[in-house]
Order: sequence, then structure tokens, then C-alpha cells
Amino acid sequence: MTVAALILALLTPIQSGLLSMVSGIHHVTAVTRKVQANVDFYAGFLGMRLVKQTAGYEDATQLHLFYGDAAGTSGSLLTFLAWEDGAPGRAGYGQISEVSLAIDPASIGYWLTRAMSFGLRSEGPAEEFGEPVLRLKDPDNIILKLAGAKGLASQAVWDGASIPVEHAIQRVRGATMLTEKPAESRSFLETHFGYRFQANRGTIDRLASQSGDIIDVRDARGFWSGAPGTGTVDHVAFRAPDEETLLSVRKALETTEASPTNMHDRKYFRSLYAREPGGTLIELATDKPGMIVDEEQAALGEKLFAPPDAITDLGDLKVVLPQFSMPGEPRINYRELPFVHRFYTPPNPDGSVFVLLHGSGGNETTLMPLLNKAAPRATLLGVRGRATEEGFPRWYKRLTPFSFDQNDIKTEAEAFAAFIEGAVKSYGLDPQKVVYVGYSNGANLLNSLLYLHPNLIHKAVLLRSMPVLSDYPHADLKGTDLLVISGKTDAYGKYASELEGRLKSSGATVDSDVIPGGHDLGDADVPIIQKWLLQRMGDEQPPLEQQAVKPKPELFGQP
Repeated sequence: MTVAALILALLTPIQSGLLSMVSGIHHVTAVTRKVQANVDFYAGFLGMRLVKQTAGYEDATQLHLFYGDAAGTSGSLLTFLAWEDGAPGRAGYGQISEVSLAIDPASIGYWLTRAMSFGLRSEGPAEEFGEPVLRLKDPDNIILKLAGAKGLASQAVWDGASIPVEHAIQRVRGATMLTEKPAESRSFLETHFGYRFQANRGTIDRLASQSGDIIDVRDARGFWSGAPGTGTVDHVAFRAPDEETLLSVRKALETTEASPTNMHDRKYFRSLYAREPGGTLIELATDKPGMIVDEEQAALGEKLFAPPDAITDLGDLKVVLPQFSMPGEPRINYRELPFVHRFYTPPNPDGSVFVLLHGSGGNETTLMPLLNKAAPRATLLGVRGRATEEGFPRWYKRLTPFSFDQNDIKTEAEAFAAFIEGAVKSYGLDPQKVVYVGYSNGANLLNSLLYLHPNLIHKAVLLRSMPVLSDYPHADLKGTDLLVISGKTDAYGKYASELEGRLKSSGATVDSDVIPGGHDLGDADVPIIQKWLLQRMGDEQPPLEQQAVKPKPELFGQP
């Protein structure tokens, strides 16, 4: 350290004793687009321990994964919010652009070789602030650095992966903050979060904490601004020993232009948030109670937990949240097909497969809880419509509430038929045994498909459906079994009888029922669907050991 840097460090103001109370990084949180690829990379390639999986505290339908050392120690944690097939973000000023993990300096060669064996592109090793650094990108293109840092050994190194203990990831080394206001950002971290200036390299000021980790404050004037989304870092969290420290920092922040949120109980820590002057979201999180508050250390990461105030119960969340397999375990190998889609596989599948088409504004998971109640052992394949209206998914364009773009219906019906053809080949589905379930807009695409592609659908449940084609081609629907459920007070319900009549005149077997409610779905639909399934599929149930979608063992990075 130069004399000038030493003097600057000594002159750094200590307000309310915060430098001795707040020390270092607690965790870093990013957003991933594909949870399976994320698990394969962080638990597989990097060999970090999955220490917790929860439903999101801000959005319970968003899976949140925590990786760390053997005990999930504060300072070792990388966490990811899973936004399956979400829109990508853009790293820029007002964000964390890089995250670094500490390894033994002698392990750089091991990791370079490992990256090559996994087919991963790396940059380096290069020297940064006197440390050897290997740069990688994770599956979401987040820049991850493996930094050879002395004196940052974990007290609970995870030895449950395929990584030799001496080469294991130790903890979070640091993060790079992009800011248009480097002086103000640096002062904010020094004043409120216990960081001290350590060194400068060009546009980067390196700040160090008492815990030994670092924040690189990079002057990003002239860069583009950051945009939230998948493949970006949401926030960096610093460590506080207790709630009293949170209150002290919050009080200090209230005297500045920062606007901290209210304090939050995240079960595993208490926290508050603020944005530093450059726009990066900062969290302050307590060390306790920690990751073992609801799981024994030996079983960390094995169960899904839901926030105590979650509106959706845990059973439904297990159906809605994306499933994944740990490295080396069987998994569904998803294929790139014309429509975004998601499987839910129950614990004991009976071999039946339901293809689900949501209503306006829904997505591939919307119908899963309802159908899981109606058919608990069925494999569910939810599909997302490609048309949008005011940013929300649909299956085709709507002109008015009761008129529709006919060309778009035909185009999307053809694309969906191609999707099913691809899914049958890719996932080994039996088209004769697939049951289609559509709600509202999705049900209307299904009843159109019956005429536009008459050999595609053999069994279907149409919920709150109406005819939408202006001209119906001839179709022979003999051998097609359909259930139509309408709502007594539904504004669209008056069209149900017209739809039923048309389907019957085309040769389909149509069962129908009316629930007391309106257009919304509810528990009243479940027993009607169950009864129909028993009548129409009772003799077709495959043996228990037969799975419609058979996961295959596969190791990340291996053919």
C-alpha cells in the first residue's frame, strides 16, 4: 500500500462504530433463466453445496436457491432467483458486473484444467491486484472469477462434491460494482459498511473489509445503464452480527439521501435494503439465525421451504416451481421447441401425461395446481402461448372481447401442432394417451385444433370455452372424447352449447357440466374432471413402473 493510500485509509471516518460492527459480504444474489443449468454449474462444475431451496419472499412462485460451504456460512453464499425463460437483463452501471470466489492460489491450474474438461471457455489466468484470477461465464453469462486469495479459507469446506478438498471453493472473494458516481459510491461503502480503500488500478478502486473480502468500485461513466433480468446480479448483501446493527445502519442512512426499505424477516436472516448513490441495490443481512434454523447441517438443501406468509400453500408451490435434479441424478433433458414449456413430474407418476394450455395472462404453470389435484399422479406438461396482449401471454390475437384474428389462430394452431410433434419425438410421449386441458383462450385454441388438425387431439378438457373460428372446415371427430365445463354466470357461457353442438355433430363424444360460478377456475372443477377421467381413462392406466417421460442419468460437462 502506498503512503497516500495508507493515510487515506487512516482518515476514513468511523461513524457510530459501524466499521467494527459491519464486516464483509453476507451473500450475492443473481437471477437465472434455467434452474437445471444453474444447478449443474454451481453444484456440479464448481462443487458448491446447495444449502437451501425456498419459494421467493417477494414472489412465492419464484424459486430461490442458495449455494455455499458445508454449513451455509455467511460470506460463502451465492443465491439465485430462478426466472424460468424470463427476459434477459443487461449488466451496466448501477449493478454488480462480476462476482469472484476465493480459492487457494495453488489451485488455479486445477480449475483451468477442469474448465477445459467441461468444455467451458475461460480467460486467464491473469494477475489482478496481485492475485491470480481465472475468468469464466456461468450458463446465464454472468462473469464469475476464481481468485487465488490467501487467508480466506473456509472453516466448513464442502467435501461432498467431486472437487478435491484442497481445491474447493472457499467463500465469496468479492464483487465489482459499476457506478457513474465512483467517489460517492466508495464513500457510501466506507461510511456505512466498513470497507477501507486498499488499492487503485486505473478505473477501479479496491475496497477491503475486516472479513478479508473486497468490493471493486469501477468508474463506469460512459457505459450503458444496467437493466434487470436474467443473467444479472440483483444485489450484494453485507454482514451484520445482529438486529441492533441493522437499526444503527438504518438510522445512519436516514441522514443521507439513501432510501432504505423497511426491515425484512427472511427467516434465515433479518435484513434491510438501500441503493448506493450509483444505483446498485445493497442489502444488510444478519449472520443469525442462519441456514440450519430449519434443517440439520447434514441435510441442508434437501427440502423446499415456503415463506411463512406465502399465499400459495407449499403443496401447490411444489407443483408450480421448476423442478431440477442434482448432478449425476436422472433428469428431463429439455429440448428447444417452438413453445416455452415445463414438465412437472409427481413423486410416483402413473404414466399419464396432461398437456396444459393456460388462459389469457397465464403461463405454463397456471393450470398445474388444479390438474395436480384432479390427477395427482399424472405428469403435467404446461405450455406458454406465444401471442401477447399488453405484455401477457395468449394463444392468438384478440380483436375485441368476442372477435379474434383468424389468420393468427391458424398460424398458432399449426405451430402448436408442430410443437406436439416435436414433443412426442423428444420426450417419448404416446399421442393416443395424452390428455389436453385448456382454459378460456387456451381451450379455444384446442377446440380450433380439433378442426384445423383433426388427428392431433384424442382426449381434451375444455374449461370456459367458446367457438372462435369464423369458418369451420370439415373434420371427422369420431373417437375423440371431450369434456366441456362452463360457468353458470360466465359471460362467455352462452356460447358453450353452440360449441358442444358443433363438436357432437362432427362425431366427438362430448360430456358437459356447468359449475355455479363464472369464468374463473376453482375447486368445483376438480371432481368433475376426476369423474370424467375415471370414466374415459379407467381402463387405460399404464402400469406404475411405466413413466411417460423417462429421465436419463446425465453428468454436466460429459457427453
